[in-house]
Amino acid sequence: MSAGQTVAVFGAYGHTGRFVVAELRDRGFLPLLSGRDAVRLEELAASAGLAPESVRPASVDDPASLDRALAGAAAVVNCAGPFATTAAPLIEAALRAGIPYVDVAAEIEANADTFAHFGERAREAGVVVVPAMAFFGGLGDLLATAAMGDWTSADEVHVAYGLSDWHPTAGTRSAGAVSRERRGGRGVRWTGGRLEYGDAAPATREWTFPGEDPRTLREMTMADVVTLPRHLDVPEVRTWMTAEAVGDLSAPGTPAPVAADERGRSAQTFTVDVVVRRGGAERRAVASGRDIYAVSAPLAVEAVARVLAGGSGAAGVRSAGELFDAPAFLAALSAHLDTDLAGGGAGGV
Repeated sequence: MSAGQTVAVFGAYGHTGRFVVAELRDRGFLPLLSGRDAVRLEELAASAGLAPESVRPASVDDPASLDRALAGAAAVVNCAGPFATTAAPLIEAALRAGIPYVDVAAEIEANADTFAHFGERAREAGVVVVPAMAFFGGLGDLLATAAMGDWTSADEVHVAYGLSDWHPTAGTRSAGAVSRERRGGRGVRWTGGRLEYGDAAPATREWTFPGEDPRTLREMTMADVVTLPRHLDVPEVRTWMTAEAVGDLSAPGTPAPVAADERGRSAQTFTVDVVVRRGGAERRAVASGRDIYAVSAPLAVEAVARVLAGGSGAAGVRSAGELFDAPAFLAALSAHLDTDLAGGGAGGV
């Protein structure tokens, strides 16, 4: 299905965008490179061996330029944050073009806005919109869905992020600043079946990842609190991050990631450990790999491939676990992720 199909990538020259462009090419798609900076797009096209006509400069404050960027594309992947600024204009353009939209947003508020404002319109247009199809939001949702298996509800879900370190990109810092500003500096969590904002200090806890010694985690609410409750009947969703990674992210002097292999991945490693509890029973699903930014590319591109192969029967705004068969999707990423779903039940969405 992917041979010859064109997929527009907005923010193509950004850190994650470059991984997405490379993954699209590996999968047989033809990337269309879009974003504000024509010079950087041209440089990327030249370095990637893409034809000059693959360059399509566009700006989110110029709808006509977005329409030109998406002309003839089969789908669009938005890699340009802050998504509070870029998501809505790109979704509007995708709806006008009648093509699927996928993004890699980790911003809680931007993802909530996408579900709130575009669900009905996307259904009416017959367009699939998949926000947070990345390491934060998408991967946790797939793991939680796989762990739930045949359970129709659960009491709580915990998503624990075991990062070796975190060298944030400029985009990560910018998106985080926008989210904090929108929340007025307050914390947020999914509790009692709703998003709750408050000023309580983040909790800490000890956590033992498979095959590791116990590590100290700090509560750090991620996009999973938006994606999981969209389709899982779970009143409590808590997300946790290794204290070392939280420290890296909060320190203003932590440098950006540096390529450490031929694919451009950093040396960072990660484990995502999801625990679902109901009554006295517990189920678990685990994934591990390398470089949280790089792994977002196969997550997003696999989503594009599956949506294009499946048509528009599931039109609307959908989270990863809601739209896809979670165990099958994760199995398809075996070249990028090591997974253990032994704690999950049979079946999947």
